[in-house]
Amino acid sequence: MNESSSTWSFEYLMGRWQPGIGDPTFMGWFTVASYFLCALMALSLAYRDRSDDRKSFSFWLGIGMIMILLGINKQLDLQSLLTEIGRQIARAQGWMDQRRAVQFSFIVIFATASITAFVWLTVKFRDVLKRFLLAFSGLFFLLGFIIIRATSFHHVEEVLDFRLVGVRMNWIFELTGIYMILAAGFRETILATMRKD
Repeated sequence: MNESSSTWSFEYLMGRWQPGIGDPTFMGWFTVASYFLCALMALSLAYRDRSDDRKSFSFWLGIGMIMILLGINKQLDLQSLLTEIGRQIARAQGWMDQRRAVQFSFIVIFATASITAFVWLTVKFRDVLKRFLLAFSGLFFLLGFIIIRATSFHHVEEVLDFRLVGVRMNWIFELTGIYMILAAGFRETILATMRKD
């Protein structure tokens, strides 16, 4: 294999990243379980509304898919793989010293895309926004946390690693968004049960 092809091999691009469990702690698994519980709740609501309420069906189906992806990513730590690929490309192309500017540009693009998607969802579901306000707020909070976490800047990591009465701020931010969505789903389930009665 020549040097050029070995430079762009997946093994090279992976760098120091190794597949495995990203956070094998109790809180890591608790967060993953929370993502999947949220996904299960959202998909059950989507299934319930599949024929009667298309807007609700699409909304909860989207939430369910997002929660599954985030739950998988929580332990596979795929964002670290993307970061490592970026570093390896920077080394191979000789712009490692300018990586902060590129990283900042990527964060701006990612944040813009996320905000655009959120605005699009808000417009698409504007007629049910009031009904799903808590779920929208939880999703916005969670995506905001993920964007901030993606920055990987040292001072951001320091804030997220700060412990308040032994509880890391990282856990508080992530779980707050998840449980806001869960609370919205349980509220929707209770209201639907009351309407049937």
